[in-house]
Amino acid sequence: MTDIEEISADQAMQRVAAGARLYDVREQGEWDEVHAPQATLVPMSAFQERWTEIQPTDEPAIIVCHSGMRSARVAAALEQAGVPAVSLAGGMVEWEAGGGPVERGAADGGHEH
Repeated sequence: MTDIEEISADQAMQRVAAGARLYDVREQGEWDEVHAPQATLVPMSAFQERWTEIQPTDEPAIIVCHSGMRSARVAAALEQAGVPAVSLAGGMVEWEAGGGPVERGAADGGHEH
């Protein structure tokens, strides 16, 4: 198992504000309940097909799930594939507890971006 870097919700918010990409690997139903508005949904179940959407830029991709277990596995897989990635320790639970912005409910298409 590759050692992966875990970052706190505070660190994640700072990195996202600085331009890092946030990828949510939970499933659609979980995303519909609550998600970070800056995140891109790439469900773990579809990850094999979609991981190439994660950009191997200089800034490591931040991977988030519900509590940090799935994101750690995905970050390790990305690192092995040569894509820099870190896992958000505590997942969306910590992101929200730490004051991170969240959106609730399925997007109805009426959101402004």
